[in-house]
Amino acid sequence: MEGMEVDLDAELMQKFSCLGTTDKDVLIGEFQRLLGFQLSPAGCAFFLDMTNWNLQAAIGAYYDFESPNINVPSMSFVEDVTIGEGESIPPDTQFTKTWRIQNTGTEAWPPGVCLKYVGGDQFGHVNMVMVRSLEPQEIADVSVQMCSPSTAGMYQGQWRMCTATGLYYGDIIWVILSVEVGGLLGVTQQLSSFETEFNTQPHRKGFHGPYPFGQS
Repeated sequence: MEGMEVDLDAELMQKFSCLGTTDKDVLIGEFQRLLGFQLSPAGCAFFLDMTNWNLQAAIGAYYDFESPNINVPSMSFVEDVTIGEGESIPPDTQFTKTWRIQNTGTEAWPPGVCLKYVGGDQFGHVNMVMVRSLEPQEIADVSVQMCSPSTAGMYQGQWRMCTATGLYYGDIIWVILSVEVGGLLGVTQQLSSFETEFNTQPHRKGFHGPYPFGQS
C-alpha cells in the first residue's frame, strides 16, 4: 500500500483519543474497525501497546511503519457455490457453505493464508479454515462446515481472508442465511453432495447379467 493516503476524520479521531478508556478490548475493537479489519486483534494490540494505548498514535504508527512494507494479496469473491440467495435451511441443521474465490493479483498468495470469521452470525464453532496458496488469477472453492440457528429468521455473517501475519485482505465474504421450519437444503447443496458421492463411486466398465426390462 505504498503511497496510500490516510483519510481519517480528525474530529472523530480527537473524540477517540479523548475517551480516556482503559478497556483494552474496546480500543482494539475501535482500532480494528477504523482500519477496515485490515489487521488482526493481536496486531492491533501490538501497535496500541507500542503507543501506550493511545488510539490516534497507534493508527499513525501503523501507517508510518507498516504500510510501506506491506504487499497486500488480492482476492475477489466470485460466487456462492452452495446456499445461495433464496435458499432456506431448517433450524439446527448441519450444512456446508462453499464460496468461489479468485486471486486477482499478479503474485501468488503467501503460504499459511486462511479464511476467518470476522463478524455477524458465526453458524457453529468453526471460525477459521486454512486455504491453499492460489496462483495469480487462479480460482478455487472454499468450504466451511456450519450449523443453522435454532430460531427461524434471516441471519448474516462476514468472513475475510487473512495472512499468517494477521493481515486481512480481499473482499468481505458474506453468509446470508434464511432459516425456516420445513426449509430445504437448496438444490445447489444437494447437487454438490450428489456429485461428491458419485465421483467417489467406482465406475462400472460394463453390464454383466440379464438385460433389464426384458431386453435381449
